[in-house]
Amino acid sequence: MSFESILETILNECGGGLGIALMGSDGIPIVQLTSEKPGNPVGDDIGTAGVEFARILSEIQKASDSLNAGPMSETLINLAAFQLLFRSVDDDVILVLAIAHDGNPGKARYLVRRHLVALREEL
Repeated sequence: MSFESILETILNECGGGLGIALMGSDGIPIVQLTSEKPGNPVGDDIGTAGVEFARILSEIQKASDSLNAGPMSETLINLAAFQLLFRSVDDDVILVLAIAHDGNPGKARYLVRRHLVALREEL
């Protein structure tokens, strides 16, 4: 299974998926896909969200380190237009999933966890 097919499965099955990307810890996308739903607020570049939020994720990791709480595994950010789910795949790779407010973030979290092994194998 390829990165694209794994990400497409998550995006299409999560309910309300707007876009998904696999990115390096620097925020640069490795692979990205967006939904072709009309009026998609993410547009065709989910990678921009990764780049813009990479610094914030880095700060979350620093705060976690200072508390001896271990690495960040998952973060959900609610924005006015959509929600962003960030999930650590390994030390240097993060998955970002944009979900519409009428979507199902619980199912999205489940699908991401379910496909983590396959994503790690592809790395």
